[in-house]
Amino acid sequence: MSIEGEVASSRARLTKVVTGAVAAALVAWFVAPQVLDWSGPWVPSAVEVAGLLPVLLALVWGIGSAVRGRFRVLLLVPAVAIAAAVAVGVVLIAQYEAKPGDEGVLPGPVGVRVVEGAGYCGSHSCSRDLEATGDRAADVMRAHLASRGYTPKASLDDSERMCRRTGLVVTHEACAELHKATPSSVEVVWYVN
Repeated sequence: MSIEGEVASSRARLTKVVTGAVAAALVAWFVAPQVLDWSGPWVPSAVEVAGLLPVLLALVWGIGSAVRGRFRVLLLVPAVAIAAAVAVGVVLIAQYEAKPGDEGVLPGPVGVRVVEGAGYCGSHSCSRDLEATGDRAADVMRAHLASRGYTPKASLDDSERMCRRTGLVVTHEACAELHKATPSSVEVVWYVN
């Protein structure tokens, strides 16, 4: 093999390694926080996982292929973008009138007994609820929510309200309200804003 051939082969291998590393880092950044139930401004929302991640991966793959001289692969990027837009639509429709997920509220904390209620769905909004009983139940639930990224927010009524946000571009805000707090029980209602 000539020196030029070895350089081209070495460059192609390096491009594949870099492309793979960047793609793996993107997948880890977008998927791991969802699995670990993290929150914060650098945690992608479900809409971003469905729409932004595929487009970013296609761009990384396309750029890596272009560096290796395979420019036709770049034609697939618009197709991936269209498929991602369809996936975002499916996610938005699925979230529109569905009860929220666990959103970091469940599983409940150690030290209290948690019984989930039936939840509620009304006109374009749904919520879930639970009752926690045990010693200092309201304090334990408040600390549990804080450990999951919830911060105090202005209340809409006489209840205590805590919310957390995720999302880089498209934010997803979940709020939990603590109602009927007594020394040994509290009702928690959570929903997506």
